[in-house]
Amino acid sequence: MHFDDRLATVLAIPLTGPAIARIQYRQLLDLLSQPLDLLGTGPTVDAAMVRLGELSSQIPAAEREAILREPTMRLSNPDLLSRLAAEEPGVASASFAASDLSDAEWLELIPALPIRARGMLRHRRDFSPAVAALLDRLGIADRGLADSSASQSIPERERLGRPELSVIEGGVAPAPAPPAEEAGIGAIVRKIQAFRNARAPAEAAEQQDHPARRTPARHALPLSLDFTTDADGRIDWVDNAMAPALIGTSLLSLQGKTAPHLTAAVRHRHPIRDQDVTLDGAPELKGRWRLDALPRFEGAQGRFMGYAGRLRRDRRDASSARASDPADRMRQVLHELRTPANAIQISAEIIQQQLYGPAPHEYRALAAAIAGDTAQILAGFEELDRLVRLETGVLRLAAGECDLARLVAETVNRLQAWTGQRGTHIRLGASDENAMTRLDSEEAERLVWRLLASLVGAAAQGETLNVTIQSAAIDVAMIIDLPPALVQRLDEADSNGHPLEVARSLSSGMFGLGFTLRLAAAEASAAGGLLERRGACFRLILPRLTPAAARHTHL
Repeated sequence: MHFDDRLATVLAIPLTGPAIARIQYRQLLDLLSQPLDLLGTGPTVDAAMVRLGELSSQIPAAEREAILREPTMRLSNPDLLSRLAAEEPGVASASFAASDLSDAEWLELIPALPIRARGMLRHRRDFSPAVAALLDRLGIADRGLADSSASQSIPERERLGRPELSVIEGGVAPAPAPPAEEAGIGAIVRKIQAFRNARAPAEAAEQQDHPARRTPARHALPLSLDFTTDADGRIDWVDNAMAPALIGTSLLSLQGKTAPHLTAAVRHRHPIRDQDVTLDGAPELKGRWRLDALPRFEGAQGRFMGYAGRLRRDRRDASSARASDPADRMRQVLHELRTPANAIQISAEIIQQQLYGPAPHEYRALAAAIAGDTAQILAGFEELDRLVRLETGVLRLAAGECDLARLVAETVNRLQAWTGQRGTHIRLGASDENAMTRLDSEEAERLVWRLLASLVGAAAQGETLNVTIQSAAIDVAMIIDLPPALVQRLDEADSNGHPLEVARSLSSGMFGLGFTLRLAAAEASAAGGLLERRGACFRLILPRLTPAAARHTHL
């Protein structure tokens, strides 16, 4: 079992100069850019966020932008992305280019972004229809002045065919032609008015969807709030739609079990660490929270400016807010199961390696077997967790470039050592030369191995799987033709509800063929593709890497 103390190690490094500041800024970005389920929450994460903000004020914007535009940079933390989006335009733009969020995270983050930052998202072409619809509803699109002819009430043929008319006493007479300079100004005015008329509905929709005007949904309760205070300890900024309900609140007014300690810390301008406080008011805020904050000082005189901190919803309140999410409950169960399994594995390895003293060979052999079984159980937990995250949209497969034909050929060669001994075969047919797919090579390798190994493991002696690779305009397909006997066994297993028994000498998963195929289908879907069975044929369809997608991948 390993304890991840990398953040604490980075924070312990003293800032002795600009070079160390840039290095620490880069290290904190790498660590804080992890997905929220991997990064977690706590005082160390909060302190790292505060330190990142301090470093941002010391490092020029151009250098921060260059760091964010490095090819290996990938931001999967919506909290971090929200902070970077509020910085200089170049930094915000670079952070969006390096972002890698799920659809659910984009849908929650975009309405809370500043309007200026939202506009930077209009050039992205990899958003899902749901995210694109949200941007359209908020009026985020390429804009320009409308054509002046669109705002004219006189038909084009009449406007060009006769002079403008003016009303005079006794009838209608032609109006004198305006000077050239007046006509030009009039055209500009009409263009501006036409633009305003076209923009009005979008502005109304944007105001309607603004976080400050929208009532937060009960299933999207905020789990953390970042804030700053003035020198008197009153909150003057909050990075959440609940800002109007909190701005002006004094830290001294917060109640809780540790209120006396909080009062002393504020009065003496000491750091506030993991204090238990209670918020009242709106249902979205009411309840127990944990408070962390650091004092801010400015200038050589060290003038106290206030606090910068974070409020984190108490775990009991957070768990009750998420109690209705079945996927979250499943992940909690898996987390609870991992803990004793890890403890058993560690104890077995201690005995097997004689770390605490000599042990009989019989005990060492038994401990080695237990450690191996526990490792297999933990691998099964990882597969369950991966399936839950894929099917709920929390996990997305990384994009990249991969030659599917070459990868399948390499996988078939790796399987030959096992298939040759059992008398089963995989026959690889002719493949299209251009079979590049828009998927990371490691993710594609895992998916192809999972699918081929599970199906060939279910084949009997003498049976052959025929595999071909085909390319189309927008996708690439791996087609697996099964032997009739295997198709019959699969159909019988589906009809009677019993899992199909497969040889254990080739392991593609510990939960059986049905679970493995379901996991492979979830991976294909998360990659923007599809896994389907049509009679005696399995088809794995993945998006093809077009020249435009290749350019986007290298950005």
